[in-house]
Amino acid sequence: MKILALGDVVGRPGREVVAELLGGLIREHDISFVVTNAENVAGGSGLTPETVKPLLDAGVDCITTGDHVFQRKEILPLLETDARILRPANYAASASGKGFTVLRGRKGERVGVLSVLGRVFMKPIDDPFAAVDAILARLAGETDILLVDFHAEATSEKVAMGWYLDGRVTAVVGTHTHVQTADEQILPKGTAYITDLGMTGPHASVLGREVDKVVRALVTGMPTHFDVAAEDVRLCGALITAEPSTHKATAIERIAIKKKTPR
Repeated sequence: MKILALGDVVGRPGREVVAELLGGLIREHDISFVVTNAENVAGGSGLTPETVKPLLDAGVDCITTGDHVFQRKEILPLLETDARILRPANYAASASGKGFTVLRGRKGERVGVLSVLGRVFMKPIDDPFAAVDAILARLAGETDILLVDFHAEATSEKVAMGWYLDGRVTAVVGTHTHVQTADEQILPKGTAYITDLGMTGPHASVLGREVDKVVRALVTGMPTHFDVAAEDVRLCGALITAEPSTHKATAIERIAIKKKTPR
């Protein structure tokens, strides 16, 4: 089966490029399941029911998040009721929503998705390694495919998670830094890995925000509002080929496709 994992969707430009390109990719590559990180889909920070709907309508099967998941309170009811939208599993058990789900692919495959948040250079949070271990124990025998979105800042922590889970999950994909890495690989025991899927959004920017304002803030040290940029919009991620009978990945390919129509 083919799995498409998309990197952080940023603002309206990100939503628009997903709406424009995803359906064609699903048909062209016979994709069975699509997962995307969308913690920045609402104005560049957080998510709302109105901003996740275009992604789901376009063909996204599961939405993962990260440290901005609770940025907008409007999403809280949906986190409680929609199994397709996850918050990181290593938040407190009392936090809204849940950090893993099992959904069906387009050909009936049982796809488990886990969302976890890193700790290195991030705000304090529970151990992501222990969180994944606990979920994998709960899901034993209940999935054909397992994918982990590790939303983390440090490359070393992401790489360590990949090796930690090699042979235990189908894929470990990194998100959060908005810069696509070139280290896609199949690890020795059959787990697909990439340190960061990149950003689905405007690339003529500083991580999706207007260049001038970010540069000014860094130069002066003065706070300012960072508006979402608009140019050079791309859909970024990775296409993973997996074998449900073995739970293993057999191939991983980086993708970065420019939006065709002007805004």
